[in-house]
Amino acid sequence: MSDYKSDLVRTLVERGYYNDATNLEGLDKAAQDGVVTAYIGFDATASSLHVGSLVQIMMLRRIQQAGHKPIILMGGGTTKIGDPSGKDKTRSMLDDAAIAANIEGILKPFRPLMTIGDGPTDALVVNNDEWLSGFGYLEFLRKFGPHFTINRMMTFDSVKLRLEREQPLTFLEFNYMLLQAVDFLELNRRYGCTLQLGGGDQWGNIVNGVELCRRVDQKEVFGFTTPLITTASGAKMGKTAEGAVWLNDDLKSPYEYWQFWRNTEDADVGRFLRLFTDVELGEIARLEALEGAEINQAKIRLANEATTLLHGAEAARAAEQTAQQTFALGGAGAALPTIAFDGLETGEVTLMSLFIAAELAASNGELRRHVKAGAAKVNDQPLTDPYAKASADDLVDGAIKLSIGKKRHALAKPS
Repeated sequence: MSDYKSDLVRTLVERGYYNDATNLEGLDKAAQDGVVTAYIGFDATASSLHVGSLVQIMMLRRIQQAGHKPIILMGGGTTKIGDPSGKDKTRSMLDDAAIAANIEGILKPFRPLMTIGDGPTDALVVNNDEWLSGFGYLEFLRKFGPHFTINRMMTFDSVKLRLEREQPLTFLEFNYMLLQAVDFLELNRRYGCTLQLGGGDQWGNIVNGVELCRRVDQKEVFGFTTPLITTASGAKMGKTAEGAVWLNDDLKSPYEYWQFWRNTEDADVGRFLRLFTDVELGEIARLEALEGAEINQAKIRLANEATTLLHGAEAARAAEQTAQQTFALGGAGAALPTIAFDGLETGEVTLMSLFIAAELAASNGELRRHVKAGAAKVNDQPLTDPYAKASADDLVDGAIKLSIGKKRHALAKPS
């Protein structure tokens, strides 16, 4: 057990969210003395967040669970610039319509994970375009330019790493950290926000905001970062060989989401239970101590808990039943990802095109390699000729089961 007095800081530390903070003891006292308003920013660069962002969403959930107030800051303004942190190249420019559409998609997973509304600890959704787009260029420079030095900005990893790699860093991107700092100042003035949270790669941006609030308004505010979440084998969280693990169910089905957590490496089970579920710490200690085949019980618990939080208990139950039917019983569970295809019954479609449409293979060449290795199966039988046509004879209970290896499956049904 940690020595921190507030439920908030104790939870963040004990469950593994803590990497660095500007003044953890000061934050602990502030969280004891009253309601802390805290924010995390999310730029609208895609229509959904993926699992790599889930640790940040879960931190906002912890804020609310501890009786404090979260702010979900949508980067409608900063998306127009692009955060250089952790990036090797300049992001593409999005127009206002694309940014607005992405914001709608990004907000989707927040709704089941926290209460959004007007109550004292309800989460607020705020868009930084409200203030950033209102600044004139000269006004912005005169107000905030004197508080930043190029010398200091050059020391932050988001700038330094790009320059060390001799990769272009545009003047547009160089301004990003100023905009993020101004976000903290505005949120402090408008909503009394005193805490910014983020990933470890945001440390420089967060420190800038803390210092700007102190210099301009003589306010003490706090910064808190999480460690970079990687798997035990070193892979970046949220990315798999099949692509990003999206949080929105129109991009990644609840079954596929459940299966992602079920496939967690043994060494990661306890850590992921602490970060991504509400399971009590004592129960997590019991689960992560399981050995041999019994560790699968902990993985199923992780998959069920994580899927329930995002997609609901019924989706988690359906996913577990589908996994049992698919793996243990060799069948085709109802919740498997499904594609609808014209021409399945009339011999107009190759099996290869079905595998690619189901995203089980990215190209003809990749599927041929799977066939050669014996990993591609149709209705649990090895596929020998990927150019063979599908037919009515391949339909079992109205669908064709497609498989790559033991863990990736989909159903193809007639349109």
